[in-house]
Amino acid sequence: MVKLKKVNPLNDDILNELGFTWHTDSDGTKYVSDELVEVSDQEAEAYYEAVNEIYEMFVEAAQHVIDNNLFFDLGIPFNLIETIKKSWESDVHWHIYSRFDLAGGIDGKPIKLIEFNADTPTSLFETTLLQWALLKENNMDEERQFNNIYEAISDNFKRLITLFDDTELFDERYDGWKILFSSMAGNEEEEATTRLLQQMAADAGFETGFEYLQNVQFDENGIADAEGYEYEYWFKLFPWEDIATDEPELATTLTNIMQNQKAIILNPAYTLLFQSKGMMKILCDLFPDSPYLLKTSYEPLKGIKHVEKSVFGREGANTKIIDKDGSILEHIDGPYENYKKIYQEYVEFPKDAKGVKYQTGVFFSYEACGMSFRKGGEIMDNMSKFVGHVLY
Repeated sequence: MVKLKKVNPLNDDILNELGFTWHTDSDGTKYVSDELVEVSDQEAEAYYEAVNEIYEMFVEAAQHVIDNNLFFDLGIPFNLIETIKKSWESDVHWHIYSRFDLAGGIDGKPIKLIEFNADTPTSLFETTLLQWALLKENNMDEERQFNNIYEAISDNFKRLITLFDDTELFDERYDGWKILFSSMAGNEEEEATTRLLQQMAADAGFETGFEYLQNVQFDENGIADAEGYEYEYWFKLFPWEDIATDEPELATTLTNIMQNQKAIILNPAYTLLFQSKGMMKILCDLFPDSPYLLKTSYEPLKGIKHVEKSVFGREGANTKIIDKDGSILEHIDGPYENYKKIYQEYVEFPKDAKGVKYQTGVFFSYEACGMSFRKGGEIMDNMSKFVGHVLY
């Protein structure tokens, strides 16, 4: 059972001051829980080790997909395949951050991979900052968390220059390269998250700028802000699959920019391979004995309870929980119905004393670097609540 510690919530004034303006859901309830999940040091270490191992499995699986031309199996848009290959070929296309969603680990049951959010930073802001603020506000030791996300991502920005070398070498190799950060205008959550990442890069030593996606300029010289100031790196909080389907001309332009070595895009295009839930099927094929994987197929799993998901989708949309007789037990509609489907063995999330379920999220930036939780029902949707944690 999930063990919880009641805490005083952060008031709206503090949240607004932090830049966290999406603190109240559409039904008027608070998005951030006034409880913390109690996690032992041993449980945190198990999450750390699991996520590091799973990431290495994803790297091997991505190479397998590229070597065997399995892009269609993952639902990868055809107009990004060459872009993915190009970004995979060179280490300069560095993966800055990602998040694994997991079941188990805090209830005496084994850790199981639910999915990998390789290019979407949902809950990054709250996991990085709000958990720390909750402990501080409640006069608790802020160090009693598995949470060094800010430092880990800042160091990973340095690896854009040092690559696999020690980040202390950054100053020796840094030559004033610049990163432009972009999100869609009008989305407060995405802008706040993007600006947090911008601050991490600035703290790492980069010159940074911010420009709304609508105003970024693309041409044969590379990528520039609205004033025409050019940048060597561009971070875009805009999913690669949406670029492929909604902005095909931009997809072509970005491919040309990369091939001509005019700019490097973050996160890299190859993270779309990781992002596809179809990779869970590839992982099962390559690592059949892994204790972290749930049986996954491109066809319904006959005779066992399982979950149908679109290979690209967020916040539980277009997810079905299907009983072993084929009947649908839970279903959430959404905009991702046209994507290819995968079928994953069902596993129950840990529950608290009230029967509320908890999904663990662990961020990865060169290594596992921090965790938090979402609580809700059988399918974690956009009304699920954010829950911090404390080590005991």
